[in-house]
Amino acid sequence: MLTIIGCGNLNRNDDAVGVIIAQRLQQYLAENPHPKVRVFDCGTAGMEVMFQARGSEKLIILDASCTDSPPGAIFKVPGKELEALPEPSFNLHDFRWDHALAAGRKIFLDDFPQDVTVYLIEAANLDFGLDLSAAVQHSADLVLAELITIISQNVTA
Repeated sequence: MLTIIGCGNLNRNDDAVGVIIAQRLQQYLAENPHPKVRVFDCGTAGMEVMFQARGSEKLIILDASCTDSPPGAIFKVPGKELEALPEPSFNLHDFRWDHALAAGRKIFLDDFPQDVTVYLIEAANLDFGLDLSAAVQHSADLVLAELITIISQNVTA
């Protein structure tokens, strides 16, 4: 099973890119069903990422980044490079997807995907708003096309 999870905030312009790609993939799968592929919009809910990833063989996470790189830069990173255990806290609002990777592996053991890839797209604008910048929209289209290819390969594998 391949699980693809989009993360981000739809009200913060480019921060929405992961969610928007996930929503577009959901539309694609509605027209081209693939029983071995699941796509979720997890927004900003890190705990949801952990539970939706459980039981998958392969996990792909989509999100925006803010690294002072050129807007629209695409980073494809192994999940192991980004996972981090959260600081002890009673506030689950601080539990992010990178925490979900580490915690899910620790809690669910072999029932959590070992094969994790994270696509990050460098944001140009994280202000309040509903639109992707042109550079991020272009990169979202490129990542979407690559994911559709991965989905097609996953079905035939």
